[in-house]
Amino acid sequence: MRSSSSAPTLATTPEASANLGSVIAARLADYRELTKPRIAVMALITVTVGYSLGSAGEWAVAPLIHALFGIALVASGASALNQLFEVKTDSRMPRTANRPLPAGRLLSSEVLLFGVLTGGLGVLYLATRVNLLTAGLALATLVLYAGIYTPLKRVTSLCTAIGAIPGALPPVLGWTAAGGRLDGGAFALFAILFLWQFPHFLAIAWMYREQYANAGLRMLPAFSPKPRVIGTMSVAYAAALIPVSLLPEQYALAGTAYLWVALILGLGYLACAVRFMRNETRASARGLLFSSLIYLPVLLVALTWDHWQLLQ
Repeated sequence: MRSSSSAPTLATTPEASANLGSVIAARLADYRELTKPRIAVMALITVTVGYSLGSAGEWAVAPLIHALFGIALVASGASALNQLFEVKTDSRMPRTANRPLPAGRLLSSEVLLFGVLTGGLGVLYLATRVNLLTAGLALATLVLYAGIYTPLKRVTSLCTAIGAIPGALPPVLGWTAAGGRLDGGAFALFAILFLWQFPHFLAIAWMYREQYANAGLRMLPAFSPKPRVIGTMSVAYAAALIPVSLLPEQYALAGTAYLWVALILGLGYLACAVRFMRNETRASARGLLFSSLIYLPVLLVALTWDHWQLLQ
C-alpha cells in the first residue's frame, strides 16, 4: 500500500519542473543581458560590412562565420567586464539599476569568470581560425573598452574619445578578417565610425546627464557649465563626419552613388545636430539620436551595395 504522502509529491512534480524551467530561463536572460545584445548585433553588422569591403570581390562565407563567432565572444566578454567594473555606478542610475549585477541576480565572481572566459576564448579562436592581426585588434578592443574606457569614466571626460576607439574598430576587424591590411581603406571605415559616435553618444548623455552626474561619471554633458556646449560639440563632429564619410570613394571602395548618399545623410545628420545646438531640449536630443540610428545603417548599406556594383 502506497503512503499517502506520495500523492502530493507526484502532483507537484510538473509545477516544480515549470519553476526550474523559469529559473533557468531567467538566468540565461541575465547572461544574455551581460552581452549587451543590441550593441553586439550592431557591431557584428559593421564587422560584416568591413569583411565585404576587404574581401576584394572574393567572398567566402566560412571565414566570415569564424570571424563573427570569435568577435561575438570578445564583445560579450568586454560587455560583461564593463558591467562588472561599473556595478556601483550602475546601481545609482535608474536606467541601469536593473542590470543583473546591481540587481543582485548574478554574483561578481560569475560575471568575472564569464567575461574572462568569453573574451579569452574569442581572442584565441580568432588567432587560430582567422588570423593574428584580427585577434590582436580584438584584444585591443577588449582592453580599451573594459580596461581603460570604463575606469576613465569616473576620472576624466576624455573617456568619451577613448571609448570611441573600440567602438570604431569592428569594421576594421571585418576588414582584416578578410585579409585586408591596415591601409587607407581600413582608416576610412574607422574614421567614419569614430566620428559618428560623438553626436550619437552626446545626445544620449545629455538626456541622462543628471543620472550620470549623480553616479559620479565624468561624462561631458554632466560637467558642462554652459548651455549649447554639448550642442556645439555635436555640430562640430557631425560637420567633420561629412568629408570623412566621402573617403571610401577616394580609396576606390565605392562610387558616385555612395558619394551622394553619404553627402545627403551627412547634411541631414548635421541639420539635426544644429537643431539640438540651437535648442537643447529632450525632443531635439531624441531627434539627433534617431537621426544617428538612421544614418549609420543606411550609409553602410549604400557603401556595401555601391562597392559590389563597382566589382561587377
